Amino acid sequence: MKLNVLDRITLMGILPAEGNYMTFKILAELKLKLAFSENELKEFKIEEKDGRIFWQKSEDKEVEIGEKAKEIIKESLKKLDEAGKINEHNVSLYEKFI
Repeated sequence: MKLNVLDRITLMGILPAEGNYMTFKILAELKLKLAFSENELKEFKIEEKDGRIFWQKSEDKEVEIGEKAKEIIKESLKKLDEAGKINEHNVSLYEKFI
């Protein structure tokens, strides 16, 4: 699935922090795939200031996401929707996964 810089940052933020062993392992692998390489940090000029992340350039990256990881993502997005917390930062993820 193609994800841009905002999608990747937002997705890392909505994933559950814990779960059973199998879920935890899947999440750890997914977070590694979503993380930015040193080259991407330089290329996109990604930096953190005062707890906020800024970037100057964005490109889509093809991120391979397995079926169980997709289920976890969908569950997280559905919880946001039920809580009325879909916003401009996560709406594109909602549209891609739901």
